[in-house]
Parts: sequence; structure tokens; C-alpha cells
Amino acid sequence: NLLGGYWAFSNIVFSLVILALIEQLLPENKSNSYSENDFIPDAILVFHVLLQTASLTSLFYSYASGKIVGFEIIGAAVSTGINSGTSAIVVAHELVHRKNKFFKGLGKFLLFSAGNIYFYVEHLRVHHKWVGTDKDPATAKRGESLYRFFIRSMSGQIKGAWAVEQERLRKENKNVLNNYVLQNLILQIVLLIVLFKLIGLMAVAIYMHQVLVANFLLEYTNYIEHYGLSRKENERVREDLSWQTDKVISRFFLIDLSRHSDHHYYSSKPFHTLITYENSPKLPGGYASAFCLAMIPALWFKVVDQCLDQYKKSVSQNLKAF
Repeated sequence: NLLGGYWAFSNIVFSLVILALIEQLLPENKSNSYSENDFIPDAILVFHVLLQTASLTSLFYSYASGKIVGFEIIGAAVSTGINSGTSAIVVAHELVHRKNKFFKGLGKFLLFSAGNIYFYVEHLRVHHKWVGTDKDPATAKRGESLYRFFIRSMSGQIKGAWAVEQERLRKENKNVLNNYVLQNLILQIVLLIVLFKLIGLMAVAIYMHQVLVANFLLEYTNYIEHYGLSRKENERVREDLSWQTDKVISRFFLIDLSRHSDHHYYSSKPFHTLITYENSPKLPGGYASAFCLAMIPALWFKVVDQCLDQYKKSVSQNLKAF
């Protein structure tokens, strides 16, 4: 962002092309060993908060100072949005699961910076409870394209988060102004007004552009994490309800979000203690390299539906053998 010019497009190339190619070349790391010391993992999370703040600040500064102009503005907004989706929201996901109020507050700040008003409520109180069932809008159905899922999931999660908050307020006898979704929506509007007053209408457009990119990547992640996997509402969440991958790039850049099976099995575990399961369904690649597959529905269905059938067949055979 600060360099301007073609550098404005650099994170598009880095995250969606270079990382995807490297991920295909590097092996998996299935090690389940980890350090008992939480200092470095926690420091990484806090550092991401500083980097996200710097990323957004550099975006608006570079536009206001004329370092990025014309088509470069779109490149910078998309590049920054990719950072918000792959760094801010991913780290926020880890932080909002923490019981510590400081860490949880940092998670909420990161979600706000990415323009997300629903994830904090919906993910913790709906998704983890109903994952794999029809009550969870963030579980992708077999044969559902990423684009159809994006619209259904986002709208469903916003409605769900609002409903859950309203039910909470009813039980606590509080008014609608205490609704987390409404509070964050108001704060987002205030932020847009401030950007408009200080920098202009284009700053509002830039911010909304990066918000759209960030939340599309969030829903892409939801899409590949549970696609085609289901359970009955009275069944316990198991390690076979999430796709996982041990690809080094996904593990490193997404702080082990790719070990999603263990996260849903034990949602309170810190990211660096998550383990891999041999009996969990495996993605055909990592989170970076699966993006191109998901963007082309016909190709995604051809590759992943076959993986899904093979996985279900192996589970069936194991049950018969048992």
C-alpha cells in the first residue's frame, strides 16, 4: 500500500497464486507435538492485531496522499481485504474462543475492522452447536456452489445472530440497543461517516470493497470446512464433521485453522495444541490451493464430491469390519 503502483496488487498474487503453488509442492506436517508454553502463540495473535491496524491505516493513508491512484485503488482494496480475511478474521476466530476478556476484546476489534457484525454471536452460539445440521447456515450442502452458499450463509448467519441476541435480551429483560449485531452495525455506520468526512466518498467505497473481499473469504473458509458433511441434531459433534488438511502453508499462515476437525471436537483448545485425526475427511489440497477449485463449481464438484464418496465408502467399510 505504501509503495503504490503495481505493489497494490501484491497480496493478490502472493496469497492466491504464490501460496497456492507452494502449498502443492510442500509436504504435509502431521506432527501432533507442541510446546506447553503459550507465550509465543499468544504473541503471534496480538501481533496480528497490530498488523491489521497497520494494513488498514496504510490503505487509507496511501489513497489520501495519492500514492495509489486509478486502478491501483482496486488492487489495494482487494489486497487489504485478503489480509482482513486471511489474517484478521482467522485470528479473530481464535481470539473470540478465548475466555480471557482481553483476548476476546481483540477478537471483536479484528472482526469490526473486517466489517463483520455477526460472526462473534453466530459462530459461538449457533455454528458450534448446530454444525452439520440444517439449523447451521454455515454448513455447505453437497452440490451447493460457493456463490450460492455465500449468499445463503451470510444472510442466514446475520438473521441467526440477530435472533439469538434478541432471545438473550428477552431473557435478561434488556432493550434492543444491547443487541450486539445492532451495536456493531451502528458503529460501522459511524466509521463510514468518519471516513467520508475525513477522506471522501472513495474512502467509503474502498472500505466496503475490502469488507466484501474479507467476508467472502470467511464464507469460502466455512464452505470448504464442512462441505457435504452432516449429522443428526441429537448426535454429538465428532472429528469426522470437518474437512482437515495438514498442508504446511495452511497450518502456518492460518494458525492451524486447517486442523478444523479437532477445533470442533474440542473448541476451547488453543490453536497450537490442535491435533490431526487419521479418520477425518481430508481436503484435496490446502486452504490456499482449494480456493481455485471452489471458485469453479463444476471442478469443485468433480474433485471434492469424489473425495466425499470415497471417504463415506471407507467409513462404511470400517463399520462393517468392526
